[in-house]
Amino acid sequence: MLNFTFKNRTEILFGKDQIQEVAARLPENAKVMFLYGGGSIKNNGIYADVTGVLNGVVVTEFAGVEPNPEFETLMKAVQVARDNEVNFILAVGGGSVIDGAKFIAAAVNFTGDPWDILVKDAEFGEPLPIGAVLTLPATGSESNGNSVVNRKETAQKRAFGSDKVQPVFAVLDPQYTFSLPARQVSNGVVDAFVHVIEQYLTYPVNAPLQDRFAEGILQTLVSEGPKALATPQDYDVRANIMWSATMALNGLIGKGVPQDWATHMIGHELTALYSLDHAQTLAIVLPSLMFVQRDHKSAKILQLGERVFGITEGEDAKRIDLTIKAVQDFFEAMQVNTRLSDYQIDKSNINDIVANLEKNGMTSLGEHGDIDLAKAREILTLAA
Repeated sequence: MLNFTFKNRTEILFGKDQIQEVAARLPENAKVMFLYGGGSIKNNGIYADVTGVLNGVVVTEFAGVEPNPEFETLMKAVQVARDNEVNFILAVGGGSVIDGAKFIAAAVNFTGDPWDILVKDAEFGEPLPIGAVLTLPATGSESNGNSVVNRKETAQKRAFGSDKVQPVFAVLDPQYTFSLPARQVSNGVVDAFVHVIEQYLTYPVNAPLQDRFAEGILQTLVSEGPKALATPQDYDVRANIMWSATMALNGLIGKGVPQDWATHMIGHELTALYSLDHAQTLAIVLPSLMFVQRDHKSAKILQLGERVFGITEGEDAKRIDLTIKAVQDFFEAMQVNTRLSDYQIDKSNINDIVANLEKNGMTSLGEHGDIDLAKAREILTLAA
């Protein structure tokens, strides 16, 4: 196992009606930015719950944070936060809203161009504290310091990470996921699954506990994901998915093991160029990446097949093929298509995707740094 340090600062408030705990966790003399996305929280009762617990608190609302939050929108929120002297952000939504809150928190007191936080890893001080009310389990953003921001103007999707912007608390009430459209449920499960895979499907380093943690999350998602589509009001199913998505990317399972985020990096370019849902891009890229990298990942692919999908018969090469197919079949069972052509993206577009990878410096991806532009092209061609 590799050396590591681990600390997770986020207090998880899990279960029914935990929204009632929020007021007690706000700072004295709080001036809160209530940040959210579209109008769905006004239709499903979450908005009323949040405004109820914020009664008596100075609140500035900012709505309209997009899926794949846009830099331009977030900069408007930064200005609103400055104008209203906000000292706390309460992000209510899924990963996009929470990611947006992290960027806003970092940018409010930043003296340069805030885009540098994303493209130059610029240091920032005195970020605003953040609380989260999760409505879409997927990214794990509610208990990590990662943020991904899109910029249409330059066709870029860039990320930054810092424990300084990790939420100080997060409300995880499975009831808040009952009204999610099927597409968002599907995307959330696929996103969480791939988060685990990116920290697991590399090469063995004698970390059996981390492997078993990861496999437990994967098994839970494979079992419970289709149930969430079939029985959307099942509290226990939604609770298991919500907790799995949080555990997938709160930092625990990635400690002491190598990681491979190439699927995400290639997928980001598909979102930046063609506005695909994040999980759709992952479902396109991962099976093909597994096939292209099968020799380097063979031991862990075989382990994944045996422990998660029950694939034990046949020669190694056949078991690897069956495991890759099992992953692809799972995505399809979650109603997320796995080919570029499914989204009307032609092979001729691969040149643009590879060019964007080069522009953004994504030229040596993977746990071995061996996914160069040629291999990225091979992966995308296989996924066409």
